[in-house]
Amino acid sequence: MKFCVVTLFPEFVKSIVSFSIIKNALAKKILEFETINIRDFATDSYKTVDDRPYGGGAGMILKIDVLEKALTSVKKEPKAKTILLDPRGKRFTQKKAEEYSLLNQLIIVSGHYEGIDERINYFIDEKVSLGDFILTGGEIASLALIDSVGRLIPGVINQNSLTKESRPPFFLEYPQYTRPEVYKHHRVPPVLLSGDHAKIKKWRENASGKLGVK
Repeated sequence: MKFCVVTLFPEFVKSIVSFSIIKNALAKKILEFETINIRDFATDSYKTVDDRPYGGGAGMILKIDVLEKALTSVKKEPKAKTILLDPRGKRFTQKKAEEYSLLNQLIIVSGHYEGIDERINYFIDEKVSLGDFILTGGEIASLALIDSVGRLIPGVINQNSLTKESRPPFFLEYPQYTRPEVYKHHRVPPVLLSGDHAKIKKWRENASGKLGVK
């Protein structure tokens, strides 16, 4: 699968994917990753990518002509989707991550400044929100989405992990402990030391149920 992030800060995005599991998946060519610098498509000598909003207001708005050229430059795969990270978008969920993991390519528009010219809607497939909060830019949200979707691609992580972890509509994963058995008077639950696998299984089911999911 290929991820493509359209951003004003490609180096920031690249620096994060050069670590850990995603880095290994890129090295093995299980995943592909590309950044498109929006500023490369500005038409003036100042590389202007934003302008004042019509009707007045605070902040600057990313220009639709520059952004559309950046999107057009992306070579799309047969099964590709273009999304815009926007707090007004559909809530991103594990189900949505699984849906995206079936694509050949995910193109992510990472906004910045006060916002993006609303005509971006004509050039994307959908808007996605990570939650009811505001970030200074879409780059961090892009990376969270890439990590969430990328780990579902076969070969990126141990597949046993995917069957045992927290995934709706199942309960959240049960609490886990390791050595030392006692730390500052806080003990590991005795049942986990019992060796009775049936009791351990029951305890884990109950502990997971207490966490629940929304």
